[in-house]
Amino acid sequence: MPSSGSTRNPRDRPGPVRLFIVLAGEDHPKACTGRRLLHRGLARRVSRIEGIVPPPVVLDPYASEPLAAADRKAVVQGGILAVDCSWNRLTHRGRFPGTDADDRDRGLRRRLPFLIATNPQHYGRPAQLNTVEALAAALYLVGRAEDAARILRGFRGSDAFLPVNRERLDAYARARDAAAVLAVERRLFGGDPAG
Repeated sequence: MPSSGSTRNPRDRPGPVRLFIVLAGEDHPKACTGRRLLHRGLARRVSRIEGIVPPPVVLDPYASEPLAAADRKAVVQGGILAVDCSWNRLTHRGRFPGTDADDRDRGLRRRLPFLIATNPQHYGRPAQLNTVEALAAALYLVGRAEDAARILRGFRGSDAFLPVNRERLDAYARARDAAAVLAVERRLFGGDPAG
């Protein structure tokens, strides 16, 4: 008799999710988790979205909608793109780097729901994840918890990321769509923790 986990359609889990990184080159190379993901072969470097077919889901902190389970199909088909840039410069810039005006209409733009960083630069701060934490969170939210744990291995502070955020990640992952994720955010944080 098959286990409950084996009743899923094999097409629901077709191989690894493609991960893409745009390097803004603003962080010190030794602190740049995006560069380390590229070096380990866990992500592919791109300079822009154009040419990625199908287009990936773009993690954009300025996007109005949070990533939700409803985005799973888009993630499995197109992958996830993260821009590796400095939080200090991002908050003063007012727009997301690494994608030009032509790219804004390509790919589904989603922000991550509020989570707590465990990386050494931003430990304990809400919504200030580094690139590997952001990609791991995105994978977790679309049902790829094992992949999330795999890409976190070997990064400083990463062993705490999933345990510190487990309740939040599980609650967000159970939310079916962006509206439900927003409701969970309000329940967990009571507003905008980053503000």
